[in-house]
Amino acid sequence: MAEQKSGPVDAAGIPAPDEARGSAAPSVPLPGTAPLSPRLLAGEIACVLALSLGAAAVSATISFVGSLTAPAALSQQTASLVGSQAAADRPWLDLSRQLYSLAFSMAPVALVVYLLHRTRESARTIGFDLRRPGFDLAAGAGLAALIGLGGLAVYLVSWRLGLTVTVEPSALNGHWWQTPVLVLQAVKNGVLEEVIVVGYLMLRLGQLGWSPLRAALAGSVLRAFYHLYQGLGMFLGNLVMGLVFCWVFRRWGRVMPLVVAHSLIDIVAFIGSVYLIGNVSWLPGG
Repeated sequence: MAEQKSGPVDAAGIPAPDEARGSAAPSVPLPGTAPLSPRLLAGEIACVLALSLGAAAVSATISFVGSLTAPAALSQQTASLVGSQAAADRPWLDLSRQLYSLAFSMAPVALVVYLLHRTRESARTIGFDLRRPGFDLAAGAGLAALIGLGGLAVYLVSWRLGLTVTVEPSALNGHWWQTPVLVLQAVKNGVLEEVIVVGYLMLRLGQLGWSPLRAALAGSVLRAFYHLYQGLGMFLGNLVMGLVFCWVFRRWGRVMPLVVAHSLIDIVAFIGSVYLIGNVSWLPGG
């Protein structure tokens, strides 16, 4: 009779598991990618928006209803875009919270880039890359001048008409890190909004069979709604801005000029508010 080999056993005489015998555990195969049906694509869009600017649109609508039902007129109410997150005597805590908020607000953009790669696309598909820095900077600067001046005019007129709240771009305490944080906030806004609301949404809605005009209207209405907390004037101004940006994206096939333009507009607004509000008579606030 042949001798039977036995492996390690425990105190009760029960054979030890395979790991104790030095054999590798069986590998688990990676799951295959499911076909991207219209239903899955629509669900993907809903999830991305629910985690980002769709949620912001709902929040802004609630805030606007609160402003309309408040005793004070819209022009007498204030909306702060960037505020302090700690007491003035705790600058390092405030800075930590600012940087934390900035870092994690980019998560939806990372998710969008990941989802594009999952469908064998990439950030390059929507022109979110550094292949044409000269063009992107020049085109973005020109677009920023056009939209920025128009947006300022819409804000001032609508505020005078009582259709817009007094917008306070920066309510940060005057710490040494105020300017770099405001610049980072502006760039964050440019990347988050233009990558998701223009590049990603136009691409995915087009893949669902939407016409470019219908997709542009959807993205522009969404943009207008998440700015609604600023009032009706800025709702309309951002609706027009969205339509212009979607047209530019369709023409150039790149989202980077829009990121540059949006970032420059917000940099001027945020930093300009620190030095101008309260020092010039024609700007509300102060």
